[in-house]
Amino acid sequence: FDLLPGNGDLTAAEIELMDESGREQRLKRALEPLRERYDFILIDCPPALSLLTLNALTAADSVLVPMQCEYYALEGLSALLQTIEALKSKLNPALEIEGVLRTMFDVRNNLANEVSANLGAHFGEKMFRTIIPRNVRLAEAPSHGQSIVGYDRGSRGAIAYLGLAGEILRHQRERQQSGAASDRNRPRDSAKEMSA
Repeated sequence: FDLLPGNGDLTAAEIELMDESGREQRLKRALEPLRERYDFILIDCPPALSLLTLNALTAADSVLVPMQCEYYALEGLSALLQTIEALKSKLNPALEIEGVLRTMFDVRNNLANEVSANLGAHFGEKMFRTIIPRNVRLAEAPSHGQSIVGYDRGSRGAIAYLGLAGEILRHQRERQQSGAASDRNRPRDSAKEMSA
């Protein structure tokens, strides 16, 4: 795998993009030649809906929505869902929600449990089963310049993120298998049209 970390230069990049025509498509164009080299390209975005985030959403096939189980996070989720719908109609009709991931979850917190239940009722199958717990080791890892798996593979946070990776891979395999099954059930003439 390859890792391309961002830095403070991204602020300048956003300013430069403001005057560029087709600015929302810039990242999509840059990633297009690389798509065949990777099974997954993950783009970590800040919670703000900036021009850089719009670029990421325009380039993406799907969105993994990390969600703290807190009241104000629900308000932000509403704005994100509206943005995704607008992007689908204007810039990226194929954009889908991969799933909603509950993060910084504390099972002892009544509000967290209530928000989690509301999310489950609203998103149903789009909710990841994996829940990322509130965990001190998760908070410490970035200050050491490491991922949580590199910092403390045995921590609850690392185990949860590894579980999330497994869940995403299972979903991907299921989609590929259901796609292959639907291809086998398609009449031969239409299958030829698809490959032509």
